[in-house]
Amino acid sequence: MRGPHDRADDKDGASVSRTVASERDEPGGTPVRESARPLPLDRTQAILEAAKQVAARLKSLGLPFALAGSVAAYAHGVPVSLQHDVDFCILREDAEAVTEALESVGIEVHTPPEDWLLKARSHGEQIDLIFELAKQWETRELLGRAEILPVDSVRMPVLTPTDLLNSLLAAFSEHHCDFGPVLPIARALREKIDWELLRRQHQDSPMPDAFLYLLERLGVIEKRVAKEQKEEKEE
Repeated sequence: MRGPHDRADDKDGASVSRTVASERDEPGGTPVRESARPLPLDRTQAILEAAKQVAARLKSLGLPFALAGSVAAYAHGVPVSLQHDVDFCILREDAEAVTEALESVGIEVHTPPEDWLLKARSHGEQIDLIFELAKQWETRELLGRAEILPVDSVRMPVLTPTDLLNSLLAAFSEHHCDFGPVLPIARALREKIDWELLRRQHQDSPMPDAFLYLLERLGVIEKRVAKEQKEEKEE
């Protein structure tokens, strides 16, 4: 049985923030209930709140951007656990305007040693504002392809499934090659991704190409040889 100060859980086991009540006595001795502060947000909700705050501010000023990373996968319906930072793609030439826009609403922004992003903090979570994605500078064409999707209660531009996976594949290297977090994203979005485009773009990159081969072996995508034979028969 829950006590008055216990946390409530929903059917999926996620923490639900709720208001707890306390009692105090009036001078006459009559107990009166008063609301206390809501319990802290869980990590997933804190990340979503950070994403919404940044997106709402950029939208209000008409600055082009697109949500990327694991939160973009979440927006596309992938059941990912949000435990890391929030990624946004912005144009390099908008860096100063983005910094001023976020700082004006109390979001701390700083320039790290890396020359391809800005870093910010909101709701205790780190936000990466990225100029270079998939080893290429962000372009208006990339941001223009973004799909408008709801993230919790705020609609915002989100990278297309193909652009999203392309960015995740491009991050693989000999120093960073963890396929685990990317595999469920590829599975969930496989019907929405242009796999032939990704194969052409990454055929000379060992780590992304190895991931695509893994997807073939797992039956997530069609094998290259089988696809080529099928196309030849159709001709």
